[in-house]
Amino acid sequence: MRPPARLVYGAGLAAALMLPVAVPAQAAPPSYRPSADGKKGQELPGMPSALDPRAEEAVCTPASEEKAKKRDWSRQRLDLDRLHQHSTGAGVTVALIGTGVAPDATGLDGRVTAEGAAADDCVGHGTFLAGLIAGTGGNNPRLAGVAPGAKILALRGTDRRGRPSPDLVAAAVREAAEARAGVIAVAVALPRRDKALTRAVAEARRAGAVVVAAATPEPPSSGSADETPPRTYWPAGEPGVLSVADMLPAGARPRNALATGAVDLLAPGAGVVSGGPRGEGHYLGGGVAVATAYTAGAAAVARATHPGDSADEVARRLTATAYPADIPQLDAYAAATTVLGAATAPAAGAERAAETVAVRDTSGADRATGRAKLFVLLGAAGVLSVLWAGFALSRARARGWRPAETGAPGRG
Repeated sequence: MRPPARLVYGAGLAAALMLPVAVPAQAAPPSYRPSADGKKGQELPGMPSALDPRAEEAVCTPASEEKAKKRDWSRQRLDLDRLHQHSTGAGVTVALIGTGVAPDATGLDGRVTAEGAAADDCVGHGTFLAGLIAGTGGNNPRLAGVAPGAKILALRGTDRRGRPSPDLVAAAVREAAEARAGVIAVAVALPRRDKALTRAVAEARRAGAVVVAAATPEPPSSGSADETPPRTYWPAGEPGVLSVADMLPAGARPRNALATGAVDLLAPGAGVVSGGPRGEGHYLGGGVAVATAYTAGAAAVARATHPGDSADEVARRLTATAYPADIPQLDAYAAATTVLGAATAPAAGAERAAETVAVRDTSGADRATGRAKLFVLLGAAGVLSVLWAGFALSRARARGWRPAETGAPGRG
């Protein structure tokens, strides 16, 4: 999406700021939340990223009985209408590592490979993400994913309740590499580096896969994210991995976002609509995994439109064509259509910061823009005041400095 078009969406996106920035882990059934279009009266159930680990048994997320009436802001921000006229990611397989994907989910029929536990998505989060990557939108094509022509290889990186495991994630990355997936999306983030996972990621990159990973876990459902010190999460911190975080409609990171080290890209991650593993209804979701899914879809489209590019060149393309900000913001259309010169951005994850730092956002730039507008308005008001004063002085001089008559002269 080109910058002028972004400004058109400003008023509409402001309403989305009232939406929840992420759906916390919770037991089913999920609570209902305002819809992504901000219209009063339309509600969608929230999609959890994990189920309550304290519950005696896992109660799967129920089917949604509600359908979104309009597309959400994120698809407008990524300019998917124009993107799909150019490419749909056909011919590319995206391996999605998360809670699994229901193979027969609405909008994904016939394009999902899921075996064993990977086909059992009790949480529903993995299927929700798959819809953002490669969903057709079912009966509503305006809710299609970034690459509706791509295929999904579903792999489990969590237990049935959505809790990630280093062993499961490492095994899933290895399986994705063996299957020659063009893009590997890791929707979970681990707090400690794991040797087996490090080796698996290196093998996947040697096999030619673009590895996209969540920069952080989802923020805690209770307490404050400020209580968690800044740190690097894995496998996002591995060399060559495209580290992705979520952003609000205004381009800033959510207030409760966990602080981390280097982040390569921001992508929409609040008030996003997608389907689930059961039924034809829609859910509202958000968070770092949602941003990761959108970026993986963009990587699939970039691979489809530039099949000769290496994995590093695809990652470079995504970062070089991103909307400029403190942390570049994903521009899916530009990633697929821009002709890049020799001088491009460095490969994603090529050099990680030695020390972790808090992730910045674009709110400072937004405030600067507001101040600039205020100065322009004040300046215009000052010019008008000077012109009016000059006009009043000229009239007074013409009257010989006599007071102006305020009414008709009286009769004697």
